[in-house]
Amino acid sequence: MPARKAPPPARFRATVHGTIFGERERVLRTVESGDPLTLIPDPPMEEAPGVWVHVRSGEPLGHLPREIGKWLAPWILAGGRTEARVLRVSGPETPSWRRLLVEVRCTGEPMSAKS
Repeated sequence: MPARKAPPPARFRATVHGTIFGERERVLRTVESGDPLTLIPDPPMEEAPGVWVHVRSGEPLGHLPREIGKWLAPWILAGGRTEARVLRVSGPETPSWRRLLVEVRCTGEPMSAKS
């Protein structure tokens, strides 16, 4: 899996996709602005790794856009750390891919960058 050459941005905002599948829509109704989230990358053997967004209890909400996952997943897997929070939650009148907006802070440095 190719690593991102430049470090990720220190902070960015992104929508969360896939929020309407399975039980995710029910979980989405439980989150509020400011709630902390956990970002979990796909396993390293995935051809196009993604980054999944979970509430602190472990239930998935959806995933970050693929354009972000392709560089953020390898960075996290190499030891980079993230902090994520809910910025905005919208209702069913909003397209599903825009219902949840999060802010992500990238902290630390991957192990491979320290050598």
